[in-house]
Amino acid sequence: MTSLPNKTDLYKKLAIHLDKLPGGYPETSSGVEIRILKKLFSRDEAYLACSLALISETAEVISLRSGMHLGKTAVMLDKMADKGLIFSTKEREKPDVYMAAQFVVGIWEYQVGSLDQELVRMMDEYIPHLFKPEDWKKAPQMRIVPVKKSIDTRQRIMSYEQAEKLLNKKENFVVTPCICRLEQKKSGKGCEKPIESCISFGDQNDYYVRNGLGKSVAKQEIIRILRQADKSGLVIQPSNGKDITWICLCCGCCCGVLRTLNNYPEPADLVSTPFIVKKDEDGCNNCGVCIKRCQTNAICLDSEILRIDKKRCIGCGLCVSTCPKKCLTLHRKKRNSISKVPGTIVTASLKMLFKRKKMNILQLFTLFINSKKDRFRVYMKNR
Repeated sequence: MTSLPNKTDLYKKLAIHLDKLPGGYPETSSGVEIRILKKLFSRDEAYLACSLALISETAEVISLRSGMHLGKTAVMLDKMADKGLIFSTKEREKPDVYMAAQFVVGIWEYQVGSLDQELVRMMDEYIPHLFKPEDWKKAPQMRIVPVKKSIDTRQRIMSYEQAEKLLNKKENFVVTPCICRLEQKKSGKGCEKPIESCISFGDQNDYYVRNGLGKSVAKQEIIRILRQADKSGLVIQPSNGKDITWICLCCGCCCGVLRTLNNYPEPADLVSTPFIVKKDEDGCNNCGVCIKRCQTNAICLDSEILRIDKKRCIGCGLCVSTCPKKCLTLHRKKRNSISKVPGTIVTASLKMLFKRKKMNILQLFTLFINSKKDRFRVYMKNR
């Protein structure tokens, strides 16, 4: 293997590499993003991570690209996957494959079992920089669907706007602890809402279970968790696609996304949500039950009159489901103000990548071509 760059340049190179992934990894004036990488990655790991792409590849392909000895590459890739620094897929009778993991949603969430005070402090400093409202508005990774009890049966509700119906085509379910609530607890802040509240489906399930990050559960348990989310006052945020890969159940005091959204005067303008709450002025007795339920501070009492700031309402329905007078209802926004939901999280991720101007179609095509070339080189080498 060629000699490694000096330590500072190596981690800067990794930061740039991560920033070219859909979720981004922006630079800060304090350099906290570099300190985080130094804590998570050894020098060799940082070097090897820069050779991984958004395409699953074998250790042989990655070894060829990185110039690192195959035996060392294979051992390191497995170790890095165990540490939640990259993503791996293991299938019977097939070679193991590895791909780059973006920082959020990805590497950060994979640290759920290895949080310590130092990492928590650094992430608390870095999270506000990860969320750029102008990028999120164009291509959010997550969206909002309402809690079941808040939906009026007379409305036409799409299947991808209902949490329980999103589960219909899913067979394997894994629940993991919420890293946001764990992080806040370690900081002496946060809340007492359920910890085991992150749900995943499909390809990531084996990875989560194999690395001890989550546990497999039956569909009925997922439905119970979703219903408990309403009782606990948690916002349902699935991945931004009609075919979802995960669901987060979030609170305004812990969730990195909601906490950051709450710092902006008009959160409703930044989220992907088809609904907004309306109040029946005649029926409301201004009891204020809904105020504590709202996770974006969209409801308040003004001169003992309940006021709703529609620029802050994200249409989660938590206020609707517990209104004792049934005077709060969700209404569909005008079509031209509703973000189009992509087909899959892959489509959403590519859209984010393009909107952030970190890659264009030609560069994406080149990425695939180069991967195919490297695979062909490995094939010819092994003939």
